[in-house]
Amino acid sequence: MAHIVVPEAEAILDREYPVLDQGFVRLVDYLGGDQRIVQSARVSYGEGTRSYRQDAALIDYLLRNDHTSPFEQVVLTFHAKMPVFVARQWVRHRTARLNEISGRYSVMKDEFYVPAGEDIALQSTDNKQGRSDESISDERQEAVREQFRSGQADAYSAYTRLIDEGIARELARINLPLSLYTEWYWQIDLHNLFHFLKLRMDPHAQREIRLYAQTMFEITRAVCPTACAAFERHVLGSTSFSADELAALRVLLGRAKGSTLQGAAEEAAEEAGLSGKAAERFVAKLTGGRQ
Repeated sequence: MAHIVVPEAEAILDREYPVLDQGFVRLVDYLGGDQRIVQSARVSYGEGTRSYRQDAALIDYLLRNDHTSPFEQVVLTFHAKMPVFVARQWVRHRTARLNEISGRYSVMKDEFYVPAGEDIALQSTDNKQGRSDESISDERQEAVREQFRSGQADAYSAYTRLIDEGIARELARINLPLSLYTEWYWQIDLHNLFHFLKLRMDPHAQREIRLYAQTMFEITRAVCPTACAAFERHVLGSTSFSADELAALRVLLGRAKGSTLQGAAEEAAEEAGLSGKAAERFVAKLTGGRQ
């Protein structure tokens, strides 16, 4: 199978996309693209055997129905620089291959993340792992930022003193804070990348890692625009219902339209701009194939 070159991806190779105050993401390399997905799905050795419209429909079908293996044929390698606390959330996704800078071999740089004032907030009262949406005063924001900077400066000064005294790097580093910037190469296939993006682009994800995920999605769109469009349509822009919730939705829809559930679903599909197979799928989901 011939090597696939995606001009839009080639144009952004090694370009740094800034994230946070000192971080970045860049695409180092990629393998395959939309064409590789359809080739592997059809086990095709030729090019141009289908129209773009047919290829897009196939990718949409594959993603919509969770046929994931063709998406695993596409691989992206990123170079990312992020605070350690972001990296520790990120590394929870164990379906990637990574190589991180080591404080045992290298002297860590004096680079720490300090959140912008508007990103500093109190603990949320209804979310144990998140911050409140309510802002605090400018004076308090700056006081917190200064406390961050002061603590980081003290920690790094102590670190460099230990280094200068000849203490082993693997020991000198252990008091450095989670705000320290680290870097890694992170390689992942498209199927598992989409899973990462689904979770980390969610509004409930911590803002800092959400910004990295959004940046990576924009980069991925250059490699696989059709697959990314299907991902937006069927994953990012969708929600799921439990069996009980779906039953309640059927009751609600039938009452609201004052007609049979089948007719109500068909009217709702038309009003939402759904037609053809998309409308049929929608009606089937709501009716369970029954009128």
